[in-house]
Amino acid sequence: MGDDLGDEWWTQEGKPDASELEEETKQPSEKIKTQPEKRKNVAEKTNKAKKKKKSHVQVVNKKEEPAVPPEKETEDKKSTQPKRKRKKKKTITDVLATSEPKPGCRADLQALVTQFFSDKRSVIEQEELQLQSSCFLSSNDLTHTLSSYLKQVCPKWAKIQKQHTEKSSVVLLVVCSSALRTIELIKQLTTFKGEAKVIKLFAKHIKIEEQVKLLQKGITHVGVGTPGRISALIDKEGLNLQALRYVVLDWNWRDVKLRRMVDIPEIKLDLMKLLDSGVLAACKENRSKLGLF
Repeated sequence: MGDDLGDEWWTQEGKPDASELEEETKQPSEKIKTQPEKRKNVAEKTNKAKKKKKSHVQVVNKKEEPAVPPEKETEDKKSTQPKRKRKKKKTITDVLATSEPKPGCRADLQALVTQFFSDKRSVIEQEELQLQSSCFLSSNDLTHTLSSYLKQVCPKWAKIQKQHTEKSSVVLLVVCSSALRTIELIKQLTTFKGEAKVIKLFAKHIKIEEQVKLLQKGITHVGVGTPGRISALIDKEGLNLQALRYVVLDWNWRDVKLRRMVDIPEIKLDLMKLLDSGVLAACKENRSKLGLF
């Protein structure tokens, strides 16, 4: 029996079969191969998950970003474009600075009155506003002071002021643009007024009630002031035009900006109101006369 097994039977006893060895050698190599494949798959999955999360965040961020309004875009475009220099409009000061001042005349006043009331009065009423040359005093030729001008146009002033006895009225009314100009003109009246009493008729620091009392208290010969306050006094019946003989407009004087009284809209409006409150009517009836100083 021992012979049948051969001499080397004992050497093979306890050793694994060749097929078994092959299987055993295959198993660990397969394990080695499967482990990195698993790791690779896990890594790929995690990368995909990260990419998916990142893309989701980007989408959310894009949604959260506010859209730029078209107005802002146009503003940005405008800011980048070079700014064009706008041409400055010429003011009254610019025009007058390059031209020689011309003395006013009755035609200037008549044209102003006609233009102002053209859209406020009917054709018949506008004709009533037309004044004859006899309604005007001679105009200042820019060589006179107020005193020298008044001496020229009111040669009988001494007699006229003595005859004036009516309260709440004046014989001479000088109309100017401001309180400061009023004070300046009153100073210029020194050599003309004589014994005549002069009153300031402007709104600055003086209540209208005080001026009404002063006019009622005694006889006043000359009133110097702004058209706004003079109109208000006439409306309140603190000043009447019964004794009024002369109305002198401070027409040619110019302020720091070279504007005349009629170049300032609010003062021009007050002046037109004053002329319409009875001055033009008195001139048409030859009770009063208009002069441009």
